[in-house]
Amino acid sequence: MLIAVSTVVVAQAEINVIFTDLDGEPRKLEDYTGKGKWQVVMIWASDCHICNLEAASYAEFHESQEDDGVGVIGISMDGEQNRTAALAFVERHDLAFPNLIGEPGMVGLYYAALTKEPLRGTPTFLIFDPNGELAAAQAGTVSPDAVTRFVAKKSAASR
Repeated sequence: MLIAVSTVVVAQAEINVIFTDLDGEPRKLEDYTGKGKWQVVMIWASDCHICNLEAASYAEFHESQEDDGVGVIGISMDGEQNRTAALAFVERHDLAFPNLIGEPGMVGLYYAALTKEPLRGTPTFLIFDPNGELAAAQAGTVSPDAVTRFVAKKSAASR
């Protein structure tokens, strides 16, 4: 019975999860993916030490790759209760890429619906191909160089 209930909750999360942007407007991740470019999604939390270390490199990566068909999207797991901390994180790291805020439990359910695995913590990265299909998921540190190599390899294989 628990398995069936969990499956229903994950399926509902996949359909109904709506994040908010930094202005509090409802958004879906799908608003940003599948637009003809690769999208790297960094799931972060403002109090995550590694997220704080990696944020600047992903801000630089976004700036350098934006014209080359690769973008970055952030998803904060801080939730509405910690919106101020999430906004401070974005400002502190000068993140010019879109950032969304979600409730921790719902972000976890959304991740599980996408990957069929539990969210293990932050940072976690998702990579979507230009068609909006999930191409990779990785918990922990992922260097922008590794993302560049992955995208180049996948792009070459699809030609």
